[in-house]
Amino acid sequence: MVVQTMSDAEADRTFHALADATRRDITRRVLQREQSVSSLACRYEMSFAAVQKHVAVLEAASLVTKKRRGREQIVHANLDALRRAARLLDEYEQLWRHRADTMAGILAETGEES
Repeated sequence: MVVQTMSDAEADRTFHALADATRRDITRRVLQREQSVSSLACRYEMSFAAVQKHVAVLEAASLVTKKRRGREQIVHANLDALRRAARLLDEYEQLWRHRADTMAGILAETGEES
């Protein structure tokens, strides 16, 4: 059985945010080290406003936080939220492995009866 480590709404926001390649890349970059929104924006062929929107989606999913440092908005990874998402995926993997093992056992029993 899957133990809820996140609410359904939280899981929806998290995995929606991570469904986009740019947002996954931003998450990876800020996991390595904090970055300003402007330094992130320089890395993508899109407007500064578009990068801000990507960061806002990640922030709404609690995957990153922003702090103002002078004129810059500094983006930090939220490790707790990322760990909760990883735990949920691990729980689903265990569930599906158990189901696959059960099916394999049934198939093995059926094969022995033949």
